[in-house]
Amino acid sequence: MSSPVYALNLFSISNRDEYMAYSRRSVKEVQAHGGRVIALGKFREVAVGDIVPRMVLILVEWASKDAFDSYRNDPALADLHPHRVNGTRDYIWHLFDKLEDLRPILKAVS
Repeated sequence: MSSPVYALNLFSISNRDEYMAYSRRSVKEVQAHGGRVIALGKFREVAVGDIVPRMVLILVEWASKDAFDSYRNDPALADLHPHRVNGTRDYIWHLFDKLEDLRPILKAVS
């Protein structure tokens, strides 16, 4: 059985119309491919760290890495993803394994 993964999306909007074309359709497509948006956020302030701030945060829980890949690679969505690319800048898209607690990470550090 595959484990869920989280996709952390951080970006800034560069073209509102392009990103709106993406977002109008992407919610339905994400759900159809096994994803669920669990958090949306607007940048507030830097607390710690030196990463260049992005104005938008979206956190998506995917049923599995395969579900995420099916969304990214579905030929039926070839016309959708360019709207995301053309509507944003400084995009960060990182995947994280879902954990019940931090023991697996802390064990690896020991």
